[in-house]
Amino acid sequence: TCMGACPVRTISFDNYNVSMISEMVGAVEIPDEFSEKYRILILACENDAAPALDMAGINRHSLNAEVRLIPVRCLGSVNMLWISDAFQRGYDGAMLMGCRSGDDYQCHFVKGSGIAEERMANISQTLQSLMLEEGRVKSVEVSIADSAKVGKMIDEFVGEIRGYGMNPFKGF
Repeated sequence: TCMGACPVRTISFDNYNVSMISEMVGAVEIPDEFSEKYRILILACENDAAPALDMAGINRHSLNAEVRLIPVRCLGSVNMLWISDAFQRGYDGAMLMGCRSGDDYQCHFVKGSGIAEERMANISQTLQSLMLEEGRVKSVEVSIADSAKVGKMIDEFVGEIRGYGMNPFKGF
């Protein structure tokens, strides 16, 4: 989880590092501003949220076609640079899906969702500097058992993003 906070990007792994996720964020096709199609980034914990999304697909629950999913080791490893880059590229919103906290805390990295929440407090500054609404980024907690609910969670978020309108950076 230190990887997401390392200012000089020295903390990395052979098969998982800041640059790799940045490249995944950059590889997604962004619809132009005239198509009226939105693009939402979902960074999902590979231990609970991503499997819940997989189970939703296996069980034929529909997922919004405007979202693009990138699994991350832990929500605590999310670097806010990925969020900033996504908005500068034209993404309309970003949803961070992590492990459920509380009495039934399920984080495989002990406190990843808590670390992510601390970092989320800083994202508002980034969004303000980009002159974007704070609500364009949302963090949610998901367990594998939530596979029947994740589609609705995503649809509700996409609806909120549609309320803000398209990202003004589209097309630049």
